[in-house]
Amino acid sequence: MPALLSGAVAVGCGLAAARRLVWVAAPTALDPAALLDVIRRSPAQGQRLAEGLSTQLDLDWERDLVAAQREPPGAARDAAADEQLLELRWRLQRWERVPRVCASIATSAGFLFATIVLLQGLAAPVEPGAPAPRDMLFTALTPFALGLAGMAFCVAVHLRARRLVPLRLAAYDRLIQAVRGQQSDGGLP
Repeated sequence: MPALLSGAVAVGCGLAAARRLVWVAAPTALDPAALLDVIRRSPAQGQRLAEGLSTQLDLDWERDLVAAQREPPGAARDAAADEQLLELRWRLQRWERVPRVCASIATSAGFLFATIVLLQGLAAPVEPGAPAPRDMLFTALTPFALGLAGMAFCVAVHLRARRLVPLRLAAYDRLIQAVRGQQSDGGLP
């Protein structure tokens, strides 16, 4: 039973850490390179994009970015674009600590359940045919190994997410700069 509980904690921690990675890999529903391509094209395609975004409920960031781009050039457009950049940074930083915390939880749970197995083995009366202390140690290694596996996965997710954040920010920064720099004749209507 302790091995099962340790495995459940490790899987739960792994799922929480994986959710963080998903949010970093795709902080918005649409790819920033595709949006940048549409923004740089003709105003007719920009108009179709604005109409398409208005009907989708899960594209709120993109809809607000297009609304910012439709502002007249100047301080209002820059402020609206910067607001979207701040929103994007928040999206990239949410649950930032979760993989590290989950790594700690998985390791601690593995150690706890391994200790419980050892204590149960030591509390059992000594009878002929009872497991040897060495066998108890090997039994205790199972929940501990599961905790370590959960920790390793969470650490890998943390490292991958940390490397992805600057790449995603650079891609979205190019998009925001295109929105800020568009002139009224070359951007979305």
